[in-house]
Amino acid sequence: MKLARTRSTITAATAVLAVLALATACNRESSDSDSAGGGKSAAIGIDLPRSDSDFWNSYAQYVKKDIKSDGINALPLSNSQNDVTKLVANVQVFQNTGAKAVVMAPQDTGAIASTLGTLSAAKIPVVSVDTRPDKGDVYMVVRADNRAYGTKACEFLGKQLNGKGKVAELQGALDSINGRDRSEAFAACMKTKFPKIKVYELPTDWKGDVASAKLQSLLAQHPDLNGIYMQAGGVFLQPTLALLEQKGLLKPAGAKGHISIISNDGIPQEFDAIRKGKIDATVSQPADLYAKYALYYAKAATEGKTFKTGKTDHDSTIVKIPNGLEDQLPAPLVTKDNVDDKALWGNNVG
Repeated sequence: MKLARTRSTITAATAVLAVLALATACNRESSDSDSAGGGKSAAIGIDLPRSDSDFWNSYAQYVKKDIKSDGINALPLSNSQNDVTKLVANVQVFQNTGAKAVVMAPQDTGAIASTLGTLSAAKIPVVSVDTRPDKGDVYMVVRADNRAYGTKACEFLGKQLNGKGKVAELQGALDSINGRDRSEAFAACMKTKFPKIKVYELPTDWKGDVASAKLQSLLAQHPDLNGIYMQAGGVFLQPTLALLEQKGLLKPAGAKGHISIISNDGIPQEFDAIRKGKIDATVSQPADLYAKYALYYAKAATEGKTFKTGKTDHDSTIVKIPNGLEDQLPAPLVTKDNVDDKALWGNNVG
């Protein structure tokens, strides 16, 4: 009888272990299924490039809003603060915590190549916002045509000044594709269409204090300056207007001595300055669309979708670039005539 009871106990224990093993196997399979797409969508790492610019702060607001509204499975957001070493470190964290795609906006477009190579080797696609990396594979660049920014600024100022005068150009960082594109296009247009306008190029590395200091020095030498092209209103607008006001040079549009100013970004502060006659125009970078389509393409990348060159269904054009594709979103010129247009993101943010 004792032997029978022992055998019965062993049989029961074996049955319990079998049930536990089956349950464990089922739980493991369920977990694997979730990570493969059966539960949450694939994780996306998103690095915000800086927080010292009204434009990029607006972009960050749209990113956070779209993550919620579009159900994006985003890892905790990082901010590289205009520092490529921080961007590299942030991307490494994304990779270590399971990112299946990465959204970034590298401000130094030449120094990010090795990181892009690392992500490519790990089969983690990259969406680059506003800036186009010089080298390294990208799944998609979400950007407007920055050469058009420079050309639009040139043509506007050229007409405002009747083809002659002196213009200060507050350039962005020339190690950035955006700074180069805007500067090269502005220079080419001025040389071809308005040769009687003297352009003073002031590289700033996208820093407002640098722009203000260089503009102050230029005004000391050329107090008869007629125009200013600011390549980034988000960092240049406030210090530029403050300097002009301090020197008694901030005259309203239409008044004698008014310095014609055109900017790039399309932030609410620029629109307010246009309404008040402090500046004349800006080119509206679509911060809302940058956020929307950065997340759209990142999610599409995790789902294995591919895209072709040509017109899109959102009023843009996808073009081939040496290291991938670029979706060139529309960026309209904004003046006093259309500054109140509700379709402009700068009239809707906040």
